[in-house]
Amino acid sequence: MKKLITILLILLTTNVSGQVFKKIYDEVFKYSTIYVAADVREAYETRYPDYFIRTDPDDLYAIPQVVDETVYHPFDYRLGFGIRRLARYDYEVKQNYIDGSENMIGISAPTGAVKGFEYLIHFEKERERSEEFENSRYFIRHTGKYHIVKLEQRKQGNVDFEYQSAEVRFRLPIGKKFSISAGAIARSHQKAYGYNPIEIWLNEITIDDLGNEIPKNYWYTLGYEYGYSDHFTAYTDITTGDIFYDWIWRNPEGDIVAYGDRDFRDRVYGGLMNRFNQERWAELDPFMEVAPIVGFDFYHYRSKFWLHTYFNWILPYHNYIKGNEDFSYLHRNSWGKGGHNNLLDGEQWNDYQGGLIFGLKLGKNLGLFFEGEYVKFWDSEILNSSIGINYRL
Repeated sequence: MKKLITILLILLTTNVSGQVFKKIYDEVFKYSTIYVAADVREAYETRYPDYFIRTDPDDLYAIPQVVDETVYHPFDYRLGFGIRRLARYDYEVKQNYIDGSENMIGISAPTGAVKGFEYLIHFEKERERSEEFENSRYFIRHTGKYHIVKLEQRKQGNVDFEYQSAEVRFRLPIGKKFSISAGAIARSHQKAYGYNPIEIWLNEITIDDLGNEIPKNYWYTLGYEYGYSDHFTAYTDITTGDIFYDWIWRNPEGDIVAYGDRDFRDRVYGGLMNRFNQERWAELDPFMEVAPIVGFDFYHYRSKFWLHTYFNWILPYHNYIKGNEDFSYLHRNSWGKGGHNNLLDGEQWNDYQGGLIFGLKLGKNLGLFFEGEYVKFWDSEILNSSIGINYRL
């Protein structure tokens, strides 16, 4: 009897475990795709090579050396891998293979093509024109009849764009084709959007002995911060005998990099400004803000006509819960002459994302289509669109 009971318990446990694993598989992994993909492309090259001449320091007019200054890039590549479980809309063409570069409309639309659990885990490394960077996108969403829960992380290394978000919405279906939703979204980002450190540094003022406002940091002193030096030099025109005066600029290694302040400003100063900003931005902690979000989704599909449009609006009631608010996007216009205006409460803003997909078949051979999406987050704007006519012979 004991052996029989033991066998029955083992069979029952095995059956229950099998049912649990099957349920997990059906709800999480069924219909998912694991992929690894890579592509290699010829790198960009200028149409004509760039040359300059190097003269003999002891004889300026001797035959010079011609030097090829053209930048030759190694091949471009992209290597990515991931796993995804994303439902397609009826108008989206099923692909024979997946490489991670597909534009999935279902990620941007508030409501998925089907109810249930969807996700995307993607990572890739890319090289373009000798610059190497990483891209990633992690996306999880559960769509129910009356709710939407979504988590997302996105990093686009080539444009220095990175953010994370989490949102919860109440969803109200109106008929079978239209739905509205409302809730809250939390977003975090590393970049201090709207904060320009070099502009603030140049606008700092001080009071001289006469009580006058003068710049605290004259623009050219930024060069001193990075080891550049200037020397007052006299030139003599050998033809007229006229004497000219200007400042010669040298880099930290002692090489001449500019003949005069204007030359230094035009050729060198821009790189120092970028370096200054990157260093100041790196000193800031990440930001996180919470705001209400509303949206709608309309989807109609027939074999000869389809229309899909959606819109997400993050309302202008942003509340920062992490990061120094003085350097946040809320205070992008609080900086000016003399520094930060502490009397200002900050300036709210609207963020939104909208898309439109339209298709029409005129007879058996002719078809029209349009696909477009516009995104405005902080001071970043992204527009993607395509329109065309297809005629099948």
